[in-house]
Amino acid sequence: MARLAANLTFLFTELPMTERFAAARRAGFSGVEVLFPYDLATRELTRAARAEGLEFVALNTPPPNWAGGPRGFAAIPGGEDRFRRDFDRALRFAGELGARHIHVMAGRARGPEARQSFIRNLSWAAARAPQASLLIEPANTADLPGYFLDDFDLAAEILDEIGAPNIGLQFDAYHAQRITGDALACWDRHGARARHVQIAGVPGRHEPAGGDIDYPAFFRRLAASGYDGFVSAEYIPATTTEAGLGWLTDVG
Repeated sequence: MARLAANLTFLFTELPMTERFAAARRAGFSGVEVLFPYDLATRELTRAARAEGLEFVALNTPPPNWAGGPRGFAAIPGGEDRFRRDFDRALRFAGELGARHIHVMAGRARGPEARQSFIRNLSWAAARAPQASLLIEPANTADLPGYFLDDFDLAAEILDEIGAPNIGLQFDAYHAQRITGDALACWDRHGARARHVQIAGVPGRHEPAGGDIDYPAFFRRLAASGYDGFVSAEYIPATTTEAGLGWLTDVG
């Protein structure tokens, strides 16, 4: 059975952040992630997670602006100093929270210089924190216009070029479906590189049930491939979180 994490930035938002951990445990999740915890007290988050026996699975590199602001700086030419400050901040938060993974966000950029900036910054980060697990995630440009890492083949090429053992793929099935039109086939091609998986329904980014992705088949595909990481629910509830948790019965 897959190990499930709740993305508390998206789920249980009816509750204050520290109360979402208990709600996640009651629903059956064994891990949590918070996209940008930088304005929150790590001591309170850690206490809430430990009280419920939840593992803190992942966070994103800053900046913590989820409402139209930048989506990272790793691929932006000339943004190396900003990226390094942000990465060190993420590394500190990950250490305090006991987070398993750090998702390094590429940002909005294009062209060969952006690619080289991304590779240089990732290589620096991998050497800076050899014990940390770093992730890169392709994202569809309908949701994130101009985002540099918008293709799974590109992500594979970059991972191969860097060749660092502590950098892997964050496979978001929602983005995979939006980018390729077939999330399951994309998993077959790239799933071996995945260290963390996220899920949401297509279209709408609501509950992972129905729609364009056959999630029962996807969970079977994960199990058959031997994937043993977390699967994180990163979706926008159609109504309340509690009302939409019926999809959990599809997890085998």
